[in-house]
Amino acid sequence: MQLQIERAVLSSILFDPEQLDSIAESLVAEDFAYTPHQNIFAAMLELRHTDRPIDEEFILKLSTKARPIAQEEILNILTTSPISDLKSYIKEIIESSNKRKLHSFAMKINQSATDSETSSQEIIDYLQSELYKITNIHQNKEFQDSKQVVEATLEYIEEMKKRGNTLLIGVDTGFAGLNKMTTGFNKGDLIIVAARPAMGKTTLVLNMAQKALDTGKGVAFFSLEMPAEQLMLRMLAAKTSIALQNLRVGNLQDEEWTNLARAAEIMGKAPLFIDDNSLLTIHQLRSKLRKIKSKHPEIGLAVIDYLQLMSSANNKDRHQEVSEISRGLKMIARELEIPIIALSQLNRSLESRSDRRPMLSDLRESGSIEQDADIILFVYRDAVYKQKDEKEKEEAAKKENKEYKSTYIPRNEEEAEIIIGKQRNGPTGMVKLTFHKHCTRFVDLADTNPALEIVYEQTAQNTQTQFTPPSNSESTSSIDMPQI
Repeated sequence: MQLQIERAVLSSILFDPEQLDSIAESLVAEDFAYTPHQNIFAAMLELRHTDRPIDEEFILKLSTKARPIAQEEILNILTTSPISDLKSYIKEIIESSNKRKLHSFAMKINQSATDSETSSQEIIDYLQSELYKITNIHQNKEFQDSKQVVEATLEYIEEMKKRGNTLLIGVDTGFAGLNKMTTGFNKGDLIIVAARPAMGKTTLVLNMAQKALDTGKGVAFFSLEMPAEQLMLRMLAAKTSIALQNLRVGNLQDEEWTNLARAAEIMGKAPLFIDDNSLLTIHQLRSKLRKIKSKHPEIGLAVIDYLQLMSSANNKDRHQEVSEISRGLKMIARELEIPIIALSQLNRSLESRSDRRPMLSDLRESGSIEQDADIILFVYRDAVYKQKDEKEKEEAAKKENKEYKSTYIPRNEEEAEIIIGKQRNGPTGMVKLTFHKHCTRFVDLADTNPALEIVYEQTAQNTQTQFTPPSNSESTSSIDMPQI
């Protein structure tokens, strides 16, 4: 039965070669169960690509030792009647092909499971990779004609009009200036948020995730660096304006306990899903995100912290691995129709420049990331470098037994720059925010309140940062500035 189905498809191509283009959109040579049929179909594709006739004579000319084609097989095909409607025949070939692949797949897993040199994690990675290939190789999206595209575009414009010509059409970033420049994060977007350590990139995306939750969207957060409880501590600190260090040690006033209980109740009901597995591959992420999205269709944003900690299932050099990961993230964003935010580290070399503001070339393994990303955001806080430079000067003076009085005064509220290094569908530029150190939160500049400015004074005797409250406060406390 299968043999006759395959012969009928190949016969239809020989009698009408124009059908090959549409058939090739659904089938590959390996889909044919019978090896001679695989060789003949591969030869047909080669003839088509080189613009040569697809007939018995030219097919036989392509016969090689590695890919033999017998004249007898061509005659068997020619004596099979061609068919006009090939859809059901192609579907049957694909179904049979998938079953063979699954059978072969199961055999390989069984062999790997008994191999003492193969770890269970490697088997799982292989399983994820092969299943994805089997389920996606035959996915095909047809061309849309101009009329379809125009109608869809007009529907989109009308939908935007109903919103009142608002500048925000995607997921709210939580920041007015960033919304204005990006129109929000849109379906299928891959957004890269990059910075040097301690600049606050994790805090920024947590603030963005919180805004998405506040507007009724679900968030899937993959944390490869930080446990879920630490992420929640930061989110609660930002939501309650309670100092993160005080939350860590439970040093709270009665009113703060009340605020914490209220925020915890809200967050407990939020559609937030955190995976803090530190060993995550792109195939595992794809599988987990599909699963959680199918169970919770309200998920409208995914976050990965951070990209360089991920791995692929294949043993490749790091540049190839990152290329596979970034391309995979972009494909997942398009498939699930949600924006995906991925954090990324920057090269240390930028710190040797006089202007340490990041550029696209500072991205680690930047080629593939820069190519796949729709938006690239850099987080920059000049105060981090000023404080670092002052410490280095102080240490250098101590080594020379000299006194050095620092002129740098740490503040609770620092200016931050979100630099849009790339935007596929919009402008590049810079948005200024304010960073609240004590509760690890970014806010719009307009939300900054000078009356709440808190000055931190460093003393030579005590390296712990002292907390000096506003004059109208009745209590004082001492905190360690959290590492962002």
